[in-house]
Amino acid sequence: MASPSGRGRRAASRLAPLALEAWRRWQSLPPEEKERYRQLARRYAERGRGVGRTAYERFGRRGGGSPQGPR
Repeated sequence: MASPSGRGRRAASRLAPLALEAWRRWQSLPPEEKERYRQLARRYAERGRGVGRTAYERFGRRGGGSPQGPR
């Protein structure tokens, strides 16, 4: 396997300490806080998927439409 390019290696070396610190903070959270964050993530994911309403139901037949109405 080829070695990472200069830009990729630089990005990885900058992101690694941040990822490690995020992991340490997550590990130090009490279980209740972890569950609260998991529930928030689930809610955001559902909202992003549009659970409950399809794009057609939200925006109607015309799509997003323009604020001025049909032309």
